[in-house]
Order: sequence, then C-alpha cells, then structure tokens
Amino acid sequence: MARLLLAVVIVVVAFTVYALVDCLMLPKSRVKALPRPVWVLIILLFTPIGGILWLLIGRGRRVTKPPVRALGPDDDPDFLGTIRPIPDPTQDERIRELEKRLAETDDEQDNGRTDR
Repeated sequence: MARLLLAVVIVVVAFTVYALVDCLMLPKSRVKALPRPVWVLIILLFTPIGGILWLLIGRGRRVTKPPVRALGPDDDPDFLGTIRPIPDPTQDERIRELEKRLAETDDEQDNGRTDR
C-alpha cells in the first residue's frame, strides 16, 4: 500500500511540475480565461485539479496559420503604388530629335516623288 501511495505522489508531483512549467513557458497570447499568475496559484494550491483545469481551460489552442508565401515586388500592391516614373530631362529632347528626323524623312520622300 505504501508503494502505491508513493507512486501516486510521484505522479501527482510530476504532473504538477509539468503543468506549472507549461503555464510559465506558454506565450502570453495563448493563456486563456485568467491571467498567468492566477493560473500559477491555482496549479499550486489545487494540486492536481489545478493542473487539470489549466490543461482543459487555461491553455489556449495553437492557431495554425497557413504558411506565409514570399511575395516579389511585382506582386505587392503597396509596393507598386509607391513606384513613380523617374523624370528624364533628356526625354523631351529625344522626342524633339525623333520628330525632326521623321519630318526630314517625310520631306525627303515627298521631294523624291514626281507629281503625275
């Protein structure tokens, strides 16, 4: 009978230590129903019922989030909204030069024609 009692005491102490360490190590966002210090007191004062209550009520479930997919800059609308064209001061000059060449080419083609 003494061996059975010793085994039960060892199991209860081990369970209480497990519940206490679990309560102290769990992220704050997963502690439910009561603040962490209150749970610690419940686990210690109401052994082993406190540990059972902690595992059933106080420990929040792990929220599984879908894996975060890495986005390239061209897939991110916030990034795309910040892109502005880079002003190019020589662009107007290039356009004027191209228009001039085009006009010259048109003049050459018109001059080469003979009216019928």
